[in-house]
Amino acid sequence: MERRVGTVSRGIRCPIIREGDNLSNIVVESVLGAAESEGFELRDRDVVSLTESIVARAQGNYATVQDIAADVKAKLGGGTIGVIFPILSRNRFAICLKGIAMGAKKVVLMLSYPSDEVGNALLTYDQLDEKGVNPYSDVLTLAKYRELFGENKHEFTGVDYVDYYTRIIREAGAEAEVIFANQAKAVLDYADCILTCDIHTRVRTKRILKEAGAKVVCGLDDIMTASVNGSGYNEKYGLLGSNKATEDKIKLFPKACQDLVEDIQSKILKETGKHVEVMVYGDGAFKDPQGKIWELADPVVSPAFTVGLVGTPNELKLKYLADNDFKNLNGAELKAAIENSIKAKEGNLVGSMASQGTTPRQLTDLIGSLCDLTSGSGDKGTPVVLVQGYFDNYTDQ
Repeated sequence: MERRVGTVSRGIRCPIIREGDNLSNIVVESVLGAAESEGFELRDRDVVSLTESIVARAQGNYATVQDIAADVKAKLGGGTIGVIFPILSRNRFAICLKGIAMGAKKVVLMLSYPSDEVGNALLTYDQLDEKGVNPYSDVLTLAKYRELFGENKHEFTGVDYVDYYTRIIREAGAEAEVIFANQAKAVLDYADCILTCDIHTRVRTKRILKEAGAKVVCGLDDIMTASVNGSGYNEKYGLLGSNKATEDKIKLFPKACQDLVEDIQSKILKETGKHVEVMVYGDGAFKDPQGKIWELADPVVSPAFTVGLVGTPNELKLKYLADNDFKNLNGAELKAAIENSIKAKEGNLVGSMASQGTTPRQLTDLIGSLCDLTSGSGDKGTPVVLVQGYFDNYTDQ
């Protein structure tokens, strides 16, 4: 019988993961148990994906605000610190800011505007246009910001992040000063020890600040890169990718977990004879058209994956073939012509008109985005996602 289904994404329910759990065994048992109960079989090149959250939780990769404060003080001196370009997030950054402020006497908080790096808006461009503000050059004090724009609450959370972050700093025992600018060098008029909190632009920001004469420059990826008083850590990403766990504790991005994905792959091969791919994923890489928020607040979509997930798709655009190369064909003849084109396609279609409009992104970014949407971030209870048929094409039966 002709196959009628392509890619399928399934959320796999798992037990609640705790520190020290054998995550490899739990994932394998959960996937195989789901296959048995739902009546499907694993196939070669299926993808088993784990949320970064359960990996970090099983690793016990946590740190307290006191740990953050100690590391910040050691690396930035404990005096006046310029904290620039943070994202606006209660879950992602607010608790980090608490720890940062505990490690300083004064925090000069420099917010980008009209939105943060991932699209959370303080203002709109229409508001800037109305007031004649140039976001590429103008530096605003808090007093000027309030005079021009008043209070601005986040569309989805209802939080005035300017006030919220200021209160966090002061309640942590530090003096707070807030400015608004999009040029990193602007902070050097206020402080020379700088903690830059941007995610995807951090390398450039650090370079600019160092070239401009900053005394000390660190990024969030330089804080909590080693254990502090027995805490968790992330050698590569530091505080990037962390999430709030409790009012005084964060869950860090998972530490080295390449061995984990390879172990799961090996165990499933042993149990089923099928060679699956395995990856750990965090935020997907997509943008919300309503709030203009780019989902990716993690440093990468996938911190670990098996070798079969290296690379980008190599696909032909079926509608291009149908509308151009085979525009005079129909029915079985058209189907056969397209199938032959797929079978004959080259290993690299870069530059080919027949591949235009396909998505030239990393496989892990694409599959991770699919998995993030499948698992959600709430109460679905499916921290493992099984993707089947992702590598199939129109010719596979």
